[in-house]
Amino acid sequence: MMNTDKPAIDKLIWIMSQLRDPNGGCPWDLKQSFKSIVPHTLEEAYEVAEAIEQEDFEELPKELGDLLFQVVFYAQLGKEQELFDFEKIASLMCEKLIRRHPHVFGELSNQTLNDSEIKYNWEQIKTQERNANSKQSKTSVLDDIPNALPALNRAYKIQKRVAHVGFDWPDVHGALDKVEEEIAELRVEIEKNKEKNNSNTNKERIADELGDLFFALTNVSRHLGLNPEQITRQANDKFSRRFKGVEQLAEEHSTPLSDMSLDEMEELWLRVKASEPKS
Repeated sequence: MMNTDKPAIDKLIWIMSQLRDPNGGCPWDLKQSFKSIVPHTLEEAYEVAEAIEQEDFEELPKELGDLLFQVVFYAQLGKEQELFDFEKIASLMCEKLIRRHPHVFGELSNQTLNDSEIKYNWEQIKTQERNANSKQSKTSVLDDIPNALPALNRAYKIQKRVAHVGFDWPDVHGALDKVEEEIAELRVEIEKNKEKNNSNTNKERIADELGDLFFALTNVSRHLGLNPEQITRQANDKFSRRFKGVEQLAEEHSTPLSDMSLDEMEELWLRVKASEPKS
């Protein structure tokens, strides 16, 4: 049995080892692999983000615990396959944090740096790490950006990387001009699609232009210091809240939305919007 006086993290690691014990462990946990628990890890990370956005600080420690359990799960799998363990994970994280914060732990600790200088040094250190870890003779600044990231987050990271080497608009106005350019190009392709009676070939061009537009909008977000994934989640929440308000008003009028005209639904939408507190 586990000594209950041990630190909680040690207890958690011990519990995980028992769940994976072939003799008496949990059948579900025993069936899992690195790949099979990835969807659960992503889900737990989003639940952490949701608790923070809703400022639910009673729920947040529970959600963070769920996310921590995912790390412990990977550590147990790594230990079983003699690849790594929790101590290795924590040790590498300590080394990375110290290496990436020379203004706190290293040669720059006696200097006062502003945010821009700190971010510049951070990106320089990350570039050095990528070059050192690369097995190729030539590396790209875009190396090690995961393909599995949500598309908006990946676009954001790509743009941050190329901006670090100077491939960037000087200010947000250039990024906005690019958005307008992409909208104009999208309009052209939509008109062509009408002429070609919705041809699949032209739909591919529309998709291409629409992708360029999303990418350009992400660049505007970055120039404004806003994370596109976060503000899109906020927009989703706002729309959902307002639409539920529309549904409630329709119910009060005993009229299903499916029986309303678009103009009638728009009127309810404006009423809901007007009832919201001004920020």
